[in-house]
Amino acid sequence: MMMRALLALTLLLAAQLAAAQQYRWLDENGRVHYSDTPPPATAKDVQKKRMKGNAVSAQGSYELAEAMKSSPVTLYSHPDCKDLCQMARDVLNKRGVPFTEVSAIDDTKQEELRRVSGSTRVPVLVVGRQVETTPSTQAYNEALDLAGYPKAGVARPRNQAAAPAEPPKPPAAGESPAAEGAAPPR
Repeated sequence: MMMRALLALTLLLAAQLAAAQQYRWLDENGRVHYSDTPPPATAKDVQKKRMKGNAVSAQGSYELAEAMKSSPVTLYSHPDCKDLCQMARDVLNKRGVPFTEVSAIDDTKQEELRRVSGSTRVPVLVVGRQVETTPSTQAYNEALDLAGYPKAGVARPRNQAAAPAEPPKPPAAGESPAAEGAAPPR
């Protein structure tokens, strides 16, 4: 009886160790492969890695990587957009979605926003080829779902910073640059 319990415990530990490893290798054609099973004998450049966490987080990482590759996320915002832009950031951060934030503060960025969304209203969330102009948690989550991003709680939440800082304003007419903290002219 004791021997069976010990054997069962050993098999359980071996199964957990095997599931916690990932292999990376190159095949004969130079293609990279990843798996949780050992590579064939013909594999080159074999790397064995120990995975941390559980299978759900590993799956979330794979889903996240695939979604990021096929549907990168850009959030168009403006420093004057407080609550609605923060809501968009919160949705992305809660789901662990990395994103690029473009602050439409100058003519170039506003024209880019107009080309993307047909307007200069923010926030605008671009997920791959999808353009979401409706500022709502539901609309943002639906766009992320369609792109294959993992649901909240699967990938590790992020804390990507708030809106990009507004660039310094040029001095007003009659003010010297030194008044703004710049070095005095020589």
